[in-house]
This record gives sequence, C-alpha cells and structure tokens, in this order.
Amino acid sequence: MDTKALRQKVLDLAIRGKLVPQNPNDEPASVLLERIRQQKRQMVKDGKLKAKDIKNDTTIFVGEDNLHYEKFADGSVKCIEDEIPFELPDGWEWVRLGCLAQYKKGPFGSSITKAMFVPDTPDAVKIYEQKNAINKDATLGSYFISAEKYETLKGFEVFPNDIIVSCAGTIGETYVLPIGMRKGIINQALMKISLYDSGILDFYLMYFDFKLKSAAQEQGHGIALKNIPPFDVLKRYLIPIPPIQEQKRIISTVNNFLSKVNSIDEDNETIFTLIVKAKSKILDLAIRGQLVPQDPSDEPASVLLEHIRAEKEELIRQGKIKRDKKESVIFRGEDNSYYEKVGSDVICIDAEIPFEIPDTWEWMRLESCCIKEIRRGKSPTYIDESGTLVFAQKCNTRYSGIDVGLALFLDESILGRYPNDEYMQDGDVVINSTGTGTLGRVGIYHTTDNHRGLPIVPDSHVTVIRAAHSIQSIYVYAFMKANQSKLEKEGEGSTNQKELKPLTLKEMLIPMPPYSEQERIAAAITAAFSTISAMEKSLN
Repeated sequence: MDTKALRQKVLDLAIRGKLVPQNPNDEPASVLLERIRQQKRQMVKDGKLKAKDIKNDTTIFVGEDNLHYEKFADGSVKCIEDEIPFELPDGWEWVRLGCLAQYKKGPFGSSITKAMFVPDTPDAVKIYEQKNAINKDATLGSYFISAEKYETLKGFEVFPNDIIVSCAGTIGETYVLPIGMRKGIINQALMKISLYDSGILDFYLMYFDFKLKSAAQEQGHGIALKNIPPFDVLKRYLIPIPPIQEQKRIISTVNNFLSKVNSIDEDNETIFTLIVKAKSKILDLAIRGQLVPQDPSDEPASVLLEHIRAEKEELIRQGKIKRDKKESVIFRGEDNSYYEKVGSDVICIDAEIPFEIPDTWEWMRLESCCIKEIRRGKSPTYIDESGTLVFAQKCNTRYSGIDVGLALFLDESILGRYPNDEYMQDGDVVINSTGTGTLGRVGIYHTTDNHRGLPIVPDSHVTVIRAAHSIQSIYVYAFMKANQSKLEKEGEGSTNQKELKPLTLKEMLIPMPPYSEQERIAAAITAAFSTISAMEKSLN
C-alpha cells in the first residue's frame, strides 16, 4: 500500500471541501476573514502592526459573472480566474497566505556568531534552531545570548503559538511553539509564522505542509523540498478557507485517518525489518555451510581451488592478467590450525578465522578467487548521449537492486583509457566504495539489467569484483552481502570522504564451498529471495 499517496489524496480531498459534509448552519468563512481584517486594523491602531504591514492585503470575491476577482488596498480590482485551481463549496473563501499571518526569516548568519554565545542563566535568551522544528521539541538546543544582545535582535523573537519552519537541511518541517516555552529568538535556519487568528492554526498547518510539497512536486523535485519559496511568492499562495466549524471537522477526520495510516506504516516497518533480518540470516547460513546439506559425493573445494589456479595461469599466459607475486595459499596444518603461505613466508592465521566451516570447504583470500584485479573504476567524463554507459553508485540502489536506467553516458573520446577488462560483465559484484550513507552497499550486475544493451563501465566510486568462472557469482555476492554491514564501517578518511580501500576487500577471507554445493546454495538463495520479494511487493 502506497501510504504516501494515500495521505496526499486525503489531504487533497480535505482542502477541496470533499472530505466532510458542509453544514449550512456554519458561520461562513467570509465572516471569519472579516474578523481577521478588523483585528489587523486594530493592531495598527494599537501600534502592534505598522500600516505598511497590511498595505498589500486583498479581498477575493466572486463577481456577478461568476468569475473570481481580487480587490487591492488602493481600490483597484483584478480578475484572477486563471489562478483559481478548483471550485470551492458554498461558505468557503479564497485568501492569500500573506493576509493570514506575519512571516519572518531568521537574521543573517553574521548576526549571530559563536562569540556572542553565553552560558545558560535565568537572564539568558534562548536561540531556537532548526532541530527544534524537525524534532518538534522546544527544549532542545544549548545556545543562548545575553539580554543586551537580545535587544538588538528582538525583532526575531518568537512566542507561544508561533509556527517555526526549518529552512536548512531538512526543509519545510513545522512546529508550533508551546505555552510555557522559553523566551527566545530564531536563528538564520528558521522562519517564523505568526497567525492573526490562532483558531485557524490546525487547518493552516495542514494546508501549508500540503502546498509546499505540491509546489516541490510541480518543480520536478519530488516531495523533497529544496528551498522555502521567497516571501513575495509564499505570501501570494492561495489558501481555501472553510468555515471555522468545518475546519474542526476536517482536522478531526484527517487526524483520525492519519493515525490509522501511521499504524499501517509502523506495521510495514516492522515487517520490512524482519525481511531484512531474514535475508541477512539466509546469507549468513549460506556462507557458513548451514543453508543446504553437504553431499559427500561433491568434489571438494580443494579441487575447485586448483581449477581457479589453472584458469588464472591460462589468463596469465594470454597476457590478460598479471601474476600475483604475493599469491596467498591457505591450508590446515597437522595441528589443526590454519596457516597462510605468501611467497616463502608461512604464518598462523587462526586469529583471523571467523567461524568453522564444513570439512569439504576451504578458506581463501577474496583476491585469490578473482580473475580481475579488485579496483575502483575510472573518473568519467559525461556527455548527453553516446554508445557507452557509466555505472555509478546511484545505479546500485538501496532497495531496488541494480538500476542501469540511472546510468549516464560516457564521453567516448576517452575510451582509450578503458582496457577490455574494465567493461562490466554478467555476474560482476559491485560495491559502492565512497560516500556516507552508500559506502559498502553490495549489488550484483546482470546483463539482463542493462535494457539499453550498451557496454558499461564503472566510475571511480564503484569497485568491481569478478570471480573466476569456476565459482558461482551468486555465492560471491552472498558472501559480500552478508558482510555489507561490516563493509559499511570499514571506510577510511574524513567523515564525509570515507573510502573503502581495494586492499580491505582483497584481504577478506571467504569460505569456499565445493562447486556443486555452490549451485545448491545459489538455487536456495534465489528461491528464498524470490518469495521474500513477492512479500515486499504485496506491502507496496
């Protein structure tokens, strides 16, 4: 079930007056808007507002020709029929957002610096930050300014029932400041909205959120808001205002519905968590020799290793790969310990062995089972269209596997930089090797993923693992995927520039089953994951 779409549909019905029935006895919205206008005029008289603050107020009405008009403060009238997105029920009115509230963004960044911060004392004034809006909590934060500094910034003070909106990072999150909040001002990452009539707060918030997301979609950004619209744009947004009693019925219905949708989301999240755990368990059992039974008639993995060495020798003879001068051979000694021979050196590696494996299995370094050097791709130059694609990190998606449709085109003027083995092949295991949030993600590329049928090369943020033909690529994928959470933590470098070094991958120990058992493991994983995928689709 697409709960996001369901939420948007219900909100759309709500703002169109189609969610709850109208009551002809309700006080019409025109009366509500007139009260707000009178209140604003009184605030000007009382010195709480300046005349300029209401000079752009307008009144929207339907003329005798059944068209919508807007009357301005100077008495001029303009037809705005082309702006009206839909018809309203009787008793509803259109109004500009700017007529309902005061809007103010936080001060310039240079207005509040760390040098101004003071310890928390009874006289200190709190600085509200975007995390207060994002986390819906007025108590968060530990930045304060002196009472003296507050006097120069008091125009940015916020009060109970003010709405604060995050304008940086996670954009568009709203929070209504509660009664009893600490005296404070907003910082540069917030906007405050002060409604003239708090009675419309809930409906206003619902529409504000809906409108921002709709505007983001119209701009082609999906529902991820990139920026709060400029004030001159924001204030001119049209909002449909129902009678105040209908607003209450709408909000009650919406809240009841959303609580049920949230329950569905929570249940789905629980199921998805269980699915992830189930996949991880299947992969873990696979690489430990516990997913399928061993067959004593299987040719042991020691013979398989000889096949791998023979395949690599032939490739060396053909000049396709270079001989590894530090080739690793792992074996079990008479004392039942594991040893590794590299050149003439032999060392005990018992401390590296993570778990016991069946008698017919063997341990080897990941590098030893590959027929292509484990390395990242090259930095590409892109072009609008060509005959070659570039496989980037985004092609190795978090939830949907490999998506070659996201690949861009390579400037073929640099094709000379790409040897034959650089082009991706069926069964290549790919690992995202840079970037917070994507580092360590494992996928497996199949030529059937490449619907355009064009040759494709990895970029410099992707590492390719190509196993010998005598190894099931799905098994290598299962091993790498089972270790994904570990790989995600293996990055080196600064927080935002962590890299998964090829050497880290090369030195990984992989337990190698007999080839026949690999086939059974691959079949079991494919069957299990197919069943799980069907379950996932039923949830969407």
